[in-house]
Amino acid sequence: MSTARTTRLLVPSAAALWTSALGLWGLSRQNSVWRDEAATWQVARRSTAEIAQLLGNVDVVHGLYYLLMHGLFELFGPGTTVLRLPSVAAMAVAAACVAALGHRLAGPWAGLGGGVALGLLPAVQFYLQEGRPYALVAAGAGVSTLLLVTLLEGRGRTVHWIAYGGTVALCGLLNWLSLMILPAHLLTLLLSGRSVRRVRRVRTGRDVGGPGGLGGPGEPGGLGRPGEPCVPGRSGGLGRRWAVAAGAAVVCVLPLVLFSRSQSAQVSWIPPLTWHMLIGPAVLLAVGGAGAVLDRRSPYRPDGPSAAAVGLPLLVVPQLGLAGLSLVQPLFLDRYVLFSLLGLALLIGAAIGAGVRTVSRRLPRAGRWLLPAIVAVASVALLPQALAKRSPESRVDDVLSAADAVRRLKRPGDAVLFFPSARRDTRLVSPDAFSGLEDIALARTPERSGTLKGVEDGPARIRTAMLTHRRILLVTDTPAVSRPPATERDRMKRSVLRNHFRIVTDTQTRGRRVTLYERRAAPR
Repeated sequence: MSTARTTRLLVPSAAALWTSALGLWGLSRQNSVWRDEAATWQVARRSTAEIAQLLGNVDVVHGLYYLLMHGLFELFGPGTTVLRLPSVAAMAVAAACVAALGHRLAGPWAGLGGGVALGLLPAVQFYLQEGRPYALVAAGAGVSTLLLVTLLEGRGRTVHWIAYGGTVALCGLLNWLSLMILPAHLLTLLLSGRSVRRVRRVRTGRDVGGPGGLGGPGEPGGLGRPGEPCVPGRSGGLGRRWAVAAGAAVVCVLPLVLFSRSQSAQVSWIPPLTWHMLIGPAVLLAVGGAGAVLDRRSPYRPDGPSAAAVGLPLLVVPQLGLAGLSLVQPLFLDRYVLFSLLGLALLIGAAIGAGVRTVSRRLPRAGRWLLPAIVAVASVALLPQALAKRSPESRVDDVLSAADAVRRLKRPGDAVLFFPSARRDTRLVSPDAFSGLEDIALARTPERSGTLKGVEDGPARIRTAMLTHRRILLVTDTPAVSRPPATERDRMKRSVLRNHFRIVTDTQTRGRRVTLYERRAAPR
């Protein structure tokens, strides 16, 4: 095997192994599961028929992911490892794609630097160990971008177009906001075509397009067969094929987009976009822009797409696109465009590659140590954040710690209440901890009602049920994260507990609160 081919295999493999190691480190987060992951856990344990019923009412945007996790739970059983390992594997694939792109577009040091940088980004480290679909979307974004570059280089075939459209569609079914990768890829097509034509004009004095770009079928690596003359009229071939693949992906995802609009109340809690919310994205864009400037001097791929032409649109378009959508409906959450960080990592890699080349020209032996030094410094600087994100306190709450508290405090004949009803996720994830307890507010279970939290009785019936029990366990939020009661039912729960019961034990742990109430003695 040639040295060049060995390097092409080693660079992505090293990035994938590095990211996998970061993902496996502290994977259980001290055996904690927070509310978003609890939704995945409890839905994945339902039957396919029950999942289908649920998706008709709520969370249809995560339907494909829930079905995937249902299959994994059926095969391996529920647990924090099974819950999070798909995200670790997916982000390792994303890192390998960034490394392969960087190597191809800006050299091996850029590829290795970009692949390693992705795993170190704080947001990536957060979702690297998250039982939600965002890392899977990032993997799909990496694969689709790698396929696009292959097609831009003229090495693709029909199967690559099919794979490209299918991967984009799959990402869209996991999170339809990931379709913002299509305008990013379109911008890459346009930028690559312009840069290639400019290089050709400088070299030959005529505008003949570029290999695999918007023209250049007669050039090496172009759309045409080897030796075929360049025909100016065929310069739009790649653009037309991309439009067909992109259109097919959008058509596949469009029914999900339209149906999910009926469930838009799910995201009503997201706050409106404010200027201070744009500070983080602005910093990311500034770092990415600096990497793009440094990449302009790269000697790699002079006739093909540059790292800047691929990475900058992938970073900028989703971030600005989400901000624009948030002006219409508040949707500005970083996890929705987590995949854009692949563009940032690619640009960071390009900057590292430029730094290695500069140092190597002056100090040939020192150049090879630049990347290890950067990684070491970055790892030490980010270590506090890395440790924090692997602790239970990095999330809003922990349903498993609340279940442990219930298991310790319960007695036969006790009742249990949840305030708000969404805190019933504690019971759904750990049903054994609640065995022997009567859920006195519940009228229809989540499985039967096709909901995440079940359907509760009216306030009057719940009040009557509460007054027939001597001891009640209340599972709620700690004061730091709790909200005032939003429904008459919850206000009634609080009123009855305050007026007719007294607190025996109050346990607060990791964002959840389990309080044991005992009925007050009737006045004589």
